[in-house]
Amino acid sequence: MQTKPAPPFALPSSTGEIVRLSDILASGRHAVVYFYPKDDTPGCTAEACSFRDEYTAFQDAGADVIGISMDDAASHQAFAAKHNLPFTLLSDADGSVARAFGVKKTLGLIPGRETFIISPSGQIVHRFSSQFNPKRHIREALEFLQNQRD
Repeated sequence: MQTKPAPPFALPSSTGEIVRLSDILASGRHAVVYFYPKDDTPGCTAEACSFRDEYTAFQDAGADVIGISMDDAASHQAFAAKHNLPFTLLSDADGSVARAFGVKKTLGLIPGRETFIISPSGQIVHRFSSQFNPKRHIREALEFLQNQRD
């Protein structure tokens, strides 16, 4: 994949604080940004819990995980608490950040499920899309990051 700059964003987190992509990348770590359709639905829960279960491996690979959906902060807060999610969830209420990243809706209706790996320099270095195989996003991202270090 040819790299391209990640669109900048500033979105509210589940705690209400504004999180900027530039602040995440300032740590010198990769960002694994995954867009998902809806909190607490079967596929999205499986995906989030898989990211949770591999969170230490992502941290060890030098990456921070960020989940983004159109749900509001209260929904994210409840979702994160219910499933003990250790990573940040952001609210893209109008879908503008998903559109800026080129995330397509499934059947023109369901918000897309795509994962992006963004380098510390702000370049999208990997992209994976699969609406119906949510757990594969975790494997794809982790394998990519681990291969970068070999």
